[in-house]
Amino acid sequence: MIDLSSNRYMPGQTIGIVGGGQLGRMMTLAAKGMGFRVGVLDPKQDCPTAQVADFQIAASYDDDKALIKLASSSDVLTYEFENVDVNALVKVQEEVDIPQGTDLLAITQDRLLEKSFLEDNNIIVAPYMTIIHPSEIQSAVKEIGYPCVLKTTRGGYDGKGQYMIISPADAAPAMNLLRQGACVLEAWIPFSLEISVQVAGNGLGEYTVFPVVENIHRNNILHETIAPARVSEEVRDEAKRIALLIAEALNLAGVLCVEMFVTKEGSIYINELAPRPHNSGHYTIEACSISQFAAHIRGIVRWPLPKVTLLSRAVMVNVLGDEYDETQVLISKKADWNFHYYGKQEVKNGRKMGHVTILTKNVSDVLEEVYQTGIWD
Repeated sequence: MIDLSSNRYMPGQTIGIVGGGQLGRMMTLAAKGMGFRVGVLDPKQDCPTAQVADFQIAASYDDDKALIKLASSSDVLTYEFENVDVNALVKVQEEVDIPQGTDLLAITQDRLLEKSFLEDNNIIVAPYMTIIHPSEIQSAVKEIGYPCVLKTTRGGYDGKGQYMIISPADAAPAMNLLRQGACVLEAWIPFSLEISVQVAGNGLGEYTVFPVVENIHRNNILHETIAPARVSEEVRDEAKRIALLIAEALNLAGVLCVEMFVTKEGSIYINELAPRPHNSGHYTIEACSISQFAAHIRGIVRWPLPKVTLLSRAVMVNVLGDEYDETQVLISKKADWNFHYYGKQEVKNGRKMGHVTILTKNVSDVLEEVYQTGIWD
């Protein structure tokens, strides 16, 4: 295998992105601003990323020939979501530099591997047990206690692939998840709020950490992000310390998002890792001295990483399919709101179609202003 670990890429070279959704779109916009060419592999013609990239290879993500074609057309390869076939990436590592490597991807694709990695680095996760067979659920629940959550070890996002167990009556329907394979039974953490931190590395031992933000979910989908999080300085410092520790353990290249639960007492538990820019970091485009997308690109092309400065408090609100038309009416009324739409061809209820970022000195006022629109009530 060719050792490309010290390569630094320069404007005019090509970045290949596996995945053509909104994260790839915003990565591309950042990369184009730095002078790079961008190609994307995605099965959907005219996907959000393809609309702003230099070229698209329209094929499924597990199409080896298509991935080889993208690799041979690119100088460096990245991905915008974690459900990429690790084995497929391994096959093209001799063709193209993949600064993020495949270990990070393998770890974050499997909840058991992820928990093991975190525990090996002395990072606290919720108590859990592995469930292979339905007969194991009852004894595991007895050990973990109510309430608890059964989760598939692989796949799952926005609340998919998990089932809440509050009483013995919930155990039977939860067993349906086992049809998808091994599961993890986690203790339910009585958290007071959810936070996340983006951290970026350039694979050369340089790291930069973004502000700690507060996340509000509805129906297991991120609704609002508040920057900075309304937590104590001690919690912020500890959250950043954990994120940096994880990045260093991985020799991180690109952006990693660390999602966490915070209890009433200020204890922090890791929820999960996302090995790429994250929905909760969209506010960084306007509110920080560098966006998470620019930091990701700088990381994978091995440019130096600047210290991140929060320029303004901010609130980011997701725009889902059922809010799409109504938010566009606000464009003519909210001159100080930053509207982002992703160019998705099909509008579906619950689908992320865009987001709005509002810079402010008073978060409470903005939260009330968002509520008063009647769109996100």
